[in-house]
Amino acid sequence: MISAVPKPLIYLAITAVFLAFVPPALIARVRAMNSDARRIHLVQDMDNQASIRAQAPNPLFRDGRGARPPVGGTVARGGLRTDDHLHIGFVDGRWVDTFPPSIEVDRALVERGRERYDIYCAICHGYAGYGDGMVHRRAMELVNNPAIGNETQWVQPRSLHDPAVRSQSPGEIFNTITNGRNTMAGYQAQVPVRDRWAIVAYVRALQRSQNARQADLGGTRPESLDLFNLRQSDQEPQQ
Repeated sequence: MISAVPKPLIYLAITAVFLAFVPPALIARVRAMNSDARRIHLVQDMDNQASIRAQAPNPLFRDGRGARPPVGGTVARGGLRTDDHLHIGFVDGRWVDTFPPSIEVDRALVERGRERYDIYCAICHGYAGYGDGMVHRRAMELVNNPAIGNETQWVQPRSLHDPAVRSQSPGEIFNTITNGRNTMAGYQAQVPVRDRWAIVAYVRALQRSQNARQADLGGTRPESLDLFNLRQSDQEPQQ
């Protein structure tokens, strides 16, 4: 005959079962709630390293400084720029008159340039390039407002059809986009180098479209002109 299980043992087993649910419940609660407290690390992996904080001392080096200068002669991966034609637009002491050999000047490049121009340039220079973009129009409203524009000075963005701009080489235009000029800021940080050349191609096409001669058309409308799809300015072209 099997004897009955003692009640204390039954109570102990029930308690153990309930206690077994406590860790999963705590884990579920922690995962579902946000907390500023550091989580418990049972396995440290690389979460807590003995790293040196900025400007903190480091006995590993002879000078005791934790902040180390870059090793002389090193270049960040992808940062080596040996093609001055591509990255600077300046070769043998002068601005280049051609596009870099690695840049294929085709319809796709001009289309890309138009897209980038509309994003970064048209706001000041206008869609047709006459320096009458939305920034200029808004500035003129403020300047002409007696309550706001008292003695306020504003310099209109340069027209891309100005003879002085039209005479610039592709390399000089690329440099202006990269580093800026006068009151214009540079766009090196915002626009990748190949996109800057694409903008140069579109600016050249924009200048050609607004200053074309009958002889340039050859008696017919070239298909290449369709890719400009220019939106004319509300203002008359500057003379």
